[in-house]
Amino acid sequence: MSQSHPVIAVTGSSGAGTSTVKNSFEHIFRRERLTAAVVEGDSFHRYDREAMKQAVIDSEKNGGRAISHFGPEANEFDKLEALFREYGESGSGQTRLYLHNDEEAAPWQQKAGTFTPWAPIAPGSDLLFYEGLHGGAASDTANVAKYVDLLVGVVPIVNLEWIQKIFRDTSARGYSAEAVTHTILRRMHDYVHYITPQFSRTHINFQRVPTVDTSNPFIAREIPTLDESMVVIRFKDPSKIDFSLLLNMIHDSFMSRPNTIVVPGGKMGMAIELILTPLILEIVAKSKA
Repeated sequence: MSQSHPVIAVTGSSGAGTSTVKNSFEHIFRRERLTAAVVEGDSFHRYDREAMKQAVIDSEKNGGRAISHFGPEANEFDKLEALFREYGESGSGQTRLYLHNDEEAAPWQQKAGTFTPWAPIAPGSDLLFYEGLHGGAASDTANVAKYVDLLVGVVPIVNLEWIQKIFRDTSARGYSAEAVTHTILRRMHDYVHYITPQFSRTHINFQRVPTVDTSNPFIAREIPTLDESMVVIRFKDPSKIDFSLLLNMIHDSFMSRPNTIVVPGGKMGMAIELILTPLILEIVAKSKA
């Protein structure tokens, strides 16, 4: 962890809803006039789109265990760890972009599904902000979480996570439900060993729990809305949190454990900003002291 150049990471698996939390962070940065060096988790995948397809096929040959974007075989954990460490020490480091679609790829005159060249982070940022799969990852060869000053997990219950992924990949990316289900099953080993352990390392977890039936995610036709959910927020160190303020500011919230507050899903964005703004300002103030 660093005091001079803070690293903040939001971690959550594909379809988990980390983008919602990312938007709240952007509001905080804009309101508090903080300049963030933004790093996307996809930038640290090991393979581009076409190479990943082939790597999956090769890994499954002869009954082998398929690799996935959840695990170390398909990611550059060592380079992500190096970025966090170097940024914490000097405020710089090497990163790149993954070009998801033709619109993103056009300015670079590259194909969608490829990476831009590695390049140094521009000087002058107040903090590094990471959003992706592996902000708290650890493996036999790398420990990304070690260099994160504030680690936030986004963890819907697993059935909701699957509903969100199936809906997104079928409606927005053109995959069949069968293909998405196969991907979920193929990634299960890495999900258990490299995704879920991160949430024991986080400083704060936001877990969305639907209040409607999600018992069979593979036949669901719509994603439960925030208003059809509650959000369970767990703190590693509750001593820094003013729970009385949160309970007064967020109507219909309640404490379920001494380190846990539950808020209505529709108030998730408000809760994120109320909780994280003072924590971020404290980290940045220490870095400039």
